[in-house]
Amino acid sequence: MRALEPTESGQLATRGFRIGYEVFGQTGDLCLLLLPTWQISPSRHWNMQVPYLARSFRVITYDPPGIGNGQRTDDAAAFELDRVVDYGVDLLDYLGVGRAGVVGLSMGGAYGLWMAARFPERVSKLFVIGTVLPQWAFADDPSFWVRRGSYEGWEKRNANYWRDHYQDWLTFFMAQIFSESHSTKAIEDAVAWANETTPEILISSVVNPRLLPAMPLTDAIEVIQCPVRLMHARDDRIADIATSRGLAEARPNWQLIEFDAGGHAVHIRNAARVNLELGGFFGVPPSSRRMLRRAMAKHPPRLLIVSSPVGLGHVHRDLAIARELRRLEPEIEIDWLAQDPVTRVLQAAGETIHPLSSELHSESALCEHLAAEHELHVFRAYRELQETFLANFMIFLEAVRDRPYDAWVGDEAWELDYYLHENPELKTAPFVFITDFVGFLPIDRSRDSRESVLTSDYNAEMIEQVTRYPHVRDRSIYIGDYDDLVPERFGPGLPSIPDWVQEHFTAVGYVAPFDPADYADTPAVRQRLGHDPDRPLIVYAVGGTAVGQHLLRKAIAAWPQIRASRPQ
Repeated sequence: MRALEPTESGQLATRGFRIGYEVFGQTGDLCLLLLPTWQISPSRHWNMQVPYLARSFRVITYDPPGIGNGQRTDDAAAFELDRVVDYGVDLLDYLGVGRAGVVGLSMGGAYGLWMAARFPERVSKLFVIGTVLPQWAFADDPSFWVRRGSYEGWEKRNANYWRDHYQDWLTFFMAQIFSESHSTKAIEDAVAWANETTPEILISSVVNPRLLPAMPLTDAIEVIQCPVRLMHARDDRIADIATSRGLAEARPNWQLIEFDAGGHAVHIRNAARVNLELGGFFGVPPSSRRMLRRAMAKHPPRLLIVSSPVGLGHVHRDLAIARELRRLEPEIEIDWLAQDPVTRVLQAAGETIHPLSSELHSESALCEHLAAEHELHVFRAYRELQETFLANFMIFLEAVRDRPYDAWVGDEAWELDYYLHENPELKTAPFVFITDFVGFLPIDRSRDSRESVLTSDYNAEMIEQVTRYPHVRDRSIYIGDYDDLVPERFGPGLPSIPDWVQEHFTAVGYVAPFDPADYADTPAVRQRLGHDPDRPLIVYAVGGTAVGQHLLRKAIAAWPQIRASRPQ
């Protein structure tokens, strides 16, 4: 399940083959064409960009033959650079798009350069990320065909190795693309997507000079007329940054952005910053309404609360917090950035819901999709939510850009906490982080299980973020008591959970949306509710809001059996 589904998708027969395409977002005149890369990756690799860009543009992606929704073929002609460029132009014709902004990654950067050179009337602007030149894929390489007794490192870029050890090649190659620590989810996704193609297709798509473009590189660079922006990470293990620097030297009017780190797929590992650069370059329209603040002007304190939709317990305690804040500071103004079903609770309470709340992508829907009846593996769900988290973080940035707040409160707003630590320069107000759990522990407790490795890695990343940027969280509040903490470590070689939490969080006990003293006299409560004090009473409660309804229904279905065995 995606953060954003396409509004149109299908296949287009062109140039003797079939390509797959998807269209997202607006239907206006502003169009962006996100180009494919090498056949080892489908257009899904743009998943961190599409939801953000589709808020302002009509976004078009396509899969050439060999991957994604494209035709499966090992006919090398399908992979010619000029033909892949032609696929994109033919798709624009088919969709009735005269001119588009173009974005390319890696081999897609080469496609973009030659598209802008050959079809200047179709490309309004070009944004190129971590580009390689065509020779990277197509140049003759006799060693590619040599069978070896063993293969080490880049010797695995070999036809025989791909046929015999395809999974190991994918794991090796994706680890070079995502070379930063804590890239496990990105690598897993990329390997899974690469299994949509085959070794024979990939072999047909490389090491073949006949696939090179007809126009020489120097001519292509010279004739490009549109504005061009280059982006490259200095630690890119696939494409040498010298390529982008050379292009910028050849065309001084082309802008070059260098990341000091991020790897080859910087658009995934530093997605928020890349999205902002894309939005600035292509001209994301300003909001129709904005509020600007004078530095010395007096105003009531303004607070933005982001309340997690995964379980309605968060919003009920947040409402209790809001009531207490209003008692302490009667003039405070509170806005809520929230999703359904949280917004229904807030509306019933008469709270002010930020208009952009309706634009948020549903986290609850994905959790329900991943839940097997009453069972939800929370850690797996958290990992699958990364695309949605980023999409919603970009909407949060829009909300706080258009109206200044004196503080932000995030109740298990994991997207806020993670991306602010990844981009601390985007923090423009004090941030209070609230949670009732800290870190992950595996269900499979064997030391070397995959889940143990992953949970330890996620915990290590969180600890590194907080250590590196302690100022991101101005207050860290733990809902509960320190005694509730599991007396274990975050993972091998990592701190003790109780020790670390006590150092970095303030435990405040439990925040109830009611006064527990009102229910201390249980016989009186039973009488008020009309229950016979002499008959057994079963109270069945399940956490998880919509996800828990399956278990509640099972309990209801079991009631006749309970009544039959215990009629009293």
